[in-house]
Amino acid sequence: MRKKLVVGNWKMNMTRTQATAAIESLVLLVDPKTEVDVAICPPYLTIETVTRLLHQSHFRVGAQDVFWMGAGAFTGNVSASMLADAGCAFCIVGHSETRGRFGKLEVTASTIPYFSETDETVNLKIKALLYQSIHPILCVGETLDERNAEQTDAVIAAQLKGAFEGIEGAEFYNGVVAYEPVWAIGTGKTCDSAEASRVCGFIRAQLREILDADAADSIRILYGGSVKASNAKELFTMPDIDGGLVGGASLDPEEFSEVVRSA
Repeated sequence: MRKKLVVGNWKMNMTRTQATAAIESLVLLVDPKTEVDVAICPPYLTIETVTRLLHQSHFRVGAQDVFWMGAGAFTGNVSASMLADAGCAFCIVGHSETRGRFGKLEVTASTIPYFSETDETVNLKIKALLYQSIHPILCVGETLDERNAEQTDAVIAAQLKGAFEGIEGAEFYNGVVAYEPVWAIGTGKTCDSAEASRVCGFIRAQLREILDADAADSIRILYGGSVKASNAKELFTMPDIDGGLVGGASLDPEEFSEVVRSA
């Protein structure tokens, strides 16, 4: 049986002082004997602080993104080897916000080309992370327009196919996929639990075709998109949902600990 996983994505929030206070509270609120795997993905500048505070705890630390080259003239980027050296066990790749696909647009529309992630770059990032033994958390999901056009399954199938090009099932055996409907990210809207489970089941079926049955059965598939304490239990009891990728609610230690307990 796959062990539940709850990942907190802090996005562009938390100074080192704020991160210290949040982690110190969270460690006290989450039962160290919990049977749920828990990870925190802070901004790059607080990874060292969070890793130090969580040393010898049951929590794991991840990053929110990575660059696929090992080193070089790539100003402003961070490599997988740097993340491994910092103690990261996980790394998010292909999040809708890095793809320029926003549920709630908080930048001017003219700046969207800045967010230029593609299926090809997601694939390169996954390969770089696997080489460093970091577990990728691959995000896939559809926009509201795509859902209204009944393209959800086709969009996700294409994202999965592109992300896993040239990757064997055994390589991604301990990886994670997160279904994040773009229209539910940062909007307060949550995908109906039954539909979220259906899409997660569809993802697993696609993984069987793209990778293999053993890998598909081992990969944890999370739901993300306005997950909070009030809806987590219903989501996590769905048969094809193995946990959650939590955004805003992960910034509140009490709220996030309730989400963990729900899992």
